[in-house]
Amino acid sequence: MTNLAHEALAHSWQRAWSQLGLHAPDGLFERLLTAYNEPHRRYHTQQHLAECLEHLTAAYSLASEPGEVELALWFHDAIYALRGPDNEQRSADWAVKELAACGAIAVTQARVQALIMATCHNAVPSDPDQQLLVDIDLAILGAAPARFSEYDRQVREEYSWVPGLLYRIKRKAVLKHFLSRERLYNTDHFQEHYEDQARINLKTAIG
Repeated sequence: MTNLAHEALAHSWQRAWSQLGLHAPDGLFERLLTAYNEPHRRYHTQQHLAECLEHLTAAYSLASEPGEVELALWFHDAIYALRGPDNEQRSADWAVKELAACGAIAVTQARVQALIMATCHNAVPSDPDQQLLVDIDLAILGAAPARFSEYDRQVREEYSWVPGLLYRIKRKAVLKHFLSRERLYNTDHFQEHYEDQARINLKTAIG
C-alpha cells in the first residue's frame, strides 16, 4: 500500500469515529487492515475497501448517518472465510463488539449491524443508509471494463477450489440475478453514474 493510500484510509477511519462521537479502540485500525490483507483474499481486499470508501466520499451527503455507514463499510468484509456461510454475521458481530467496548449506544450498534447484514444482498433494503451502502458495495459492477475484468478474475481466484464448470454455472446465475433487476442501484446517484456500464459489464461476463 502506498503512503497516499494509507493516508486516505486513515482519514476515513478518523472521520467515521469522529462522526460517531467515539474514540476508536487502540489497534483496531491495524487489525482491520491486516484482515483485509489476508493471503487467501483476491477481491475482498484493501483495494475493495478503499474503493468503497472513495464511493462513500463522493456520495457522502446522501448518508443520513455517515459515521455509521462508513464504519459499516470498514467492517462489512472484515471476516472473509472462503467457504464461510456466515461471513457477514461474523463481521457484524465483530463491529458490534468493538462499538460496545467503546461506549456506543445500543441504537448505533444495531444500525451498524443491520448495515453490514444488508451486504448479504438477499433482499432490496428499504432503509436509505442501507440502500446507499449496498449501492457502494455493488459499484464494482459498473466499473470501467478493465477494472470489472480484473474484479471478475479476482472473484474466480477466491473460488479457485470450485471446479471450472460448476463455478461458471453458479457465477452466471449470480450475474443474471443482478441483471434481471429493474434497477441495479437503489439511489439515483449510483443509477445515474453506474447503471448503464454495469449492465454492459454483466452482459459481457455472462457471454
